[in-house]
Amino acid sequence: MKRFLIILLFAIPAFAQKDFLTGTEVDQVREVQEPVARIKLYLIFARQRLDQMQSLMVKDRAGRSGEIRQLLEDYTGIIDAIDTISDDALARKIDVTTAPATIADGEKKLLDQLQKIQASAPHDLEMYDFELKEAIATTSDSMDLTKADLAARVREVTTKVEKEKKQVADVNAAERKPGADPAADRAQAAADDATKPARQAPTLYRPGEKPDTGN
Repeated sequence: MKRFLIILLFAIPAFAQKDFLTGTEVDQVREVQEPVARIKLYLIFARQRLDQMQSLMVKDRAGRSGEIRQLLEDYTGIIDAIDTISDDALARKIDVTTAPATIADGEKKLLDQLQKIQASAPHDLEMYDFELKEAIATTSDSMDLTKADLAARVREVTTKVEKEKKQVADVNAAERKPGADPAADRAQAAADDATKPARQAPTLYRPGEKPDTGN
């Protein structure tokens, strides 16, 4: 299923931490800022994962199921990223009217390939059956998003972004409350003490009585 990535894709250094991209792919993504062009690049990455998987399917060798499972996990992360790019662009009011057609065309071919693999019932399918079903569901969900009314999706994305901003603000506010951060509270207490007037030394004289100066 589609997993929402609470991340802005244009902040590529943060996104680069995701391990479903290779170092070379991260560098390629950094060079592409326009959303639709970036979506096309991710579709290429997704196709490459399935092509690699297809090559493994014809080689019945030990350890291939683990490699196939990893490729499927990478593929699912890439498809999720495609949806996040679209959402991010909509939130930024960037024109991505051509994105739905681009995504639908590319993902239809990917979905067909995944379904053919599933229908072929490989002998080790149980080793990556969950990941395969997840990849199929994620691709189907992503394709469904391309059919949604763009204006309605903009409203949905905007609402989601505002909700996330409020959640962040609430967390920050909670952290600023006394007791939430002991170190910060101690620092504030020290600062308050520094601004207090110095205490006078104790004296045995009564109020109004002055010390004898010897004169």
